[in-house]
Order: sequence, then structure tokens, then C-alpha cells
Amino acid sequence: MSQKKSKYTENSFVPIKSITNGMIILDNNQKVTGIKILPRNIFIMDAASQNAVITNLRTVYNVIDYEFWLIVADRPVDINVYVSNLQLLYNSSVDQARRKLIMEDINKANMFIQNNIVDTEYFILFKEKDTELIQKRIRTLINNLAGAGLSSHQTTNDDLRMILDNFLNGGQTTTFGTVLS
Repeated sequence: MSQKKSKYTENSFVPIKSITNGMIILDNNQKVTGIKILPRNIFIMDAASQNAVITNLRTVYNVIDYEFWLIVADRPVDINVYVSNLQLLYNSSVDQARRKLIMEDINKANMFIQNNIVDTEYFILFKEKDTELIQKRIRTLINNLAGAGLSSHQTTNDDLRMILDNFLNGGQTTTFGTVLS
């Protein structure tokens, strides 16, 4: 019996069935999921606090007893609404000093837009079939990271799509199935 070839290239090398409930479901029914770690600037802390966070983070990594991937991904930031609000504030302000400060913020925001500003996001992902084990691992990761002073939560469908877009499409968001009128 011969296997039917797909007419789509990505089907032959990306074994993704779907993305649902914060998990990538693969063709073999394994699930790729994990947590998103909220960034924290430890460089504004004193040296002892920095060392404590680093030591605690090292402990978190050392207790993970399964294969995992530490992913760092850039997500484009859309600040157009922020710029629009600044423009409205500028238009409604009569105080020249305030107008000058608001215009400086608008110019800075426009510079960010022109330079394609991004947010850097951090993830720990893993692959597993058993849903109960997945939930246990996610809870353990979140609790251990909290003990290290870092906030985290389970990946969302949007997080996983963004990661895939970063790696497969050079950061360009896919719009498959979008109908334009």
C-alpha cells in the first residue's frame, strides 16, 4: 500500500495536526506545550538579589528530568493605539509645556515603529502524550519559577502560533484562510 503524497510542502516536514488548548497536537498525537515566562529585569536589582534569582533559576533547570526546549522569541509590538491616544491628548491640550512633552513621546513612539520594535518572550516547551502528565509538569514549572521569583503561565494558542511563525516564516504572521473583500 503506497502512502498518499500531500500537495502542500509544509505537510511533509511539519507534522502538526492542530493547535488547541495551548498545545500543538502532532500527527502522532504527541503534544508540544509548556509555559511562557514573563520577563523580569534582574539588572536593576542589587548584586545579592541578582545572584539569588540566577541560583534559583539554575535549580529550576536542574530539577527538570525530561527533554525540554528553552525558546526565546521576538514578537512584534503594535503601539499604534498608544500613538493615537497621544495624538488625541496632544490635540486637546492647551498648555505648551505639556504639548511639547507629548510631542516628544509621539516622536519616540514613531521611532520605535520605524525600527520595528519587538518584545522578547521566553518559553519552556516540552513534548508529551499524557495530558495528566502535561498538566503536572506545567504546574510544577509554574510553582518552581515562582519560587525563583519569576511569573509564568501555560502557553496560549497565540503564543504557539507566534513561535511557529518565528521559526518557519521568519517572523511573518501567516494569514491562511483570510478572506479579503
